[in-house]
Amino acid sequence: MRDVISTPDAPKAIGPYSQGIRANGFIFVSGQVAIDPATQQVITGDIAAQTARVIQNISEILEAAGSGLGKVVRTTVFLKNMGDFIAMNEVYGKYFSASPPARSTVEVSRLPKDVLVEIDVIALAV
Repeated sequence: MRDVISTPDAPKAIGPYSQGIRANGFIFVSGQVAIDPATQQVITGDIAAQTARVIQNISEILEAAGSGLGKVVRTTVFLKNMGDFIAMNEVYGKYFSASPPARSTVEVSRLPKDVLVEIDVIALAV
């Protein structure tokens, strides 16, 4: 079974992909960037502001799927600059403080819309 997850409370996909997919007891959330769903524009701000917006977007998609941040089991964080790791990690830790999920963090040369951070997650569906 495979269900598409979609909500107007998160940014529209900027390509041929779904915001999320529910399959086999998991929710797979596509990489989210710091786009405000109300304007569909990248927010202004530093890595902390962008990280918070990204996690808010992820949270909205998970909630639309009947899940939530507390059910995230795996994240991948893509940073434009590894020098932003400490500031990103500080914000990330506010959302994933108790029993944080497994995570990889990598620096990449460029991200969609030239944002500073992109995060994707896998969460339990129930």
